[in-house]
Amino acid sequence: MNLFFYLNVCTQSHYNKMTDSYRTIEHNATGLFKDKGSKFLAFAYPVTTEEQVKQQVNELKKEYFDARHHCYAYMLGPEQKKFRANDDGEPSGTAGKPILGQIQSKNVTNLLIVVVRYFGGTLLGTGGLINAYKNAAADALESAQIIEKQVLQVYSLHFPYPVINEIMKVLKEEKLDQWDQQFELTCSLKIAIPAAICLSVCEKLAQAGAQLKYIETR
Repeated sequence: MNLFFYLNVCTQSHYNKMTDSYRTIEHNATGLFKDKGSKFLAFAYPVTTEEQVKQQVNELKKEYFDARHHCYAYMLGPEQKKFRANDDGEPSGTAGKPILGQIQSKNVTNLLIVVVRYFGGTLLGTGGLINAYKNAAADALESAQIIEKQVLQVYSLHFPYPVINEIMKVLKEEKLDQWDQQFELTCSLKIAIPAAICLSVCEKLAQAGAQLKYIETR
């Protein structure tokens, strides 16, 4: 095995900087908060990409087209480094940040919460808005089922056809998901490896004759 290649693979995976699992919600969930005639409808979704976030927000804007605001926050990735809060016209910091604060307080990720507001005719003030969006998001999370999921490292594998049996033996023994298989003179496929066993599996595959390229963590 090429030791430099093996160490490079492990460095790319960021394995040592991560935990082996993360918390998220299993299914969509909803919440509700009312104050002085205003209604705050909260919707929580498990998501993994910003494209999914955009799609869910747009769908809610179409469904609740008559609402005054569609504020949201999301957290993505096991490392919880990708996040955003959007006030959608509410005073700065009164909507998106309180929603994001609830996501952070539950230590969950791969999660989007959208709070749709119907104005009741009475201004709530800065403190009232922060409280309303916070409680609406909290209610959605309270009704959600929070689960723990394994962190997965996604790799592409490339190897010559003569070593296919050795490669497939490792994949079968480790029970790894695989897709995008191409079996020709030079074979390729993609796999997802649980972070807890990533180092050992990468070593086995390299020893069997595969070249590995890190794609993403999810």
